[in-house]
Amino acid sequence: MRAIEKIELLEKIAQELQSRMTFSEIDIFFDAHRVKYAGIVPSANSKRIYAKEVLAKESDDLILKIAEELEILHNFSTKSPREATFWKPGFFRLFLTHLASFKVQTSHLQSVLKRYAISAFVAHEDIEPSREWQQEIEAGLATMDALAAILMDGFKESNWCDQEIGVAVGRDVLIIPIRKGMDPYGFIGKYQGIQGVNKTVGEVAEQVFITIVKSPKTRSKMLLALCNAIGQSTDIDEALDKVTILKSVDAVPEDNLENLKDRVKDNSVLSESEKFLASFNGMLAKFRVAKLVLVETKAEEEWDDDIPF
Repeated sequence: MRAIEKIELLEKIAQELQSRMTFSEIDIFFDAHRVKYAGIVPSANSKRIYAKEVLAKESDDLILKIAEELEILHNFSTKSPREATFWKPGFFRLFLTHLASFKVQTSHLQSVLKRYAISAFVAHEDIEPSREWQQEIEAGLATMDALAAILMDGFKESNWCDQEIGVAVGRDVLIIPIRKGMDPYGFIGKYQGIQGVNKTVGEVAEQVFITIVKSPKTRSKMLLALCNAIGQSTDIDEALDKVTILKSVDAVPEDNLENLKDRVKDNSVLSESEKFLASFNGMLAKFRVAKLVLVETKAEEEWDDDIPF
């Protein structure tokens, strides 16, 4: 493995550990793989940085083994994972299960959810005609972070909808029932769900986001996806909108915000916008994180050769 490939894979592993585990859980994970971390003091209070600095001295074989366990795709994998090319990179992955008769409204919901850095999978929209549709659905179910089920008359009678919920239950991912005339039933009967009757698409999308960001199963991944979306944005208005959404959350881990500050520094579109920086620093202030200060490098002064010494 080349040095640049190792660095890139370490970053993927570190982000995955950051989103899924606490500091103590990371140490337990390292113990299981006999990773030597005793005495290592991270250079920053960040799970991502800690994981990278600990794993940096480990062998390529061990790093690849850890990546396989975390189901991180890389060029050296010996497995042949099913491709799921429809997810937007870096976004939260939400599988939308629905009846075919409700496909138009579901597509509208899919579109609005992008505002929250949520990539929603809708079978009739995302499966290319030339692909085996069942394999694509299976790929979506295998790689989703959560599932939202639009419950309405006829849903229980649909074998596909019921099976999709069954996969989510088996994988123990977050299930979000959206009540459109039907209450949650069976294995998902314990969930209160979101009321979809007499609601706009925007209102339902907002409630889906709130549910995801409040659940212990999905909170870390959702916040990481939202931070990533801001950091890589090339549209000021979209970035401002996502900053507003992030500010509406009760709490955001400091290491997420510090990492985001670095991303903003490296993004010339964002760092050169006074309007964005004012909003961004206002958001940081809410979470009591030091504001982003950009230091301008002063151009070296030119001197005339003819000045007397």
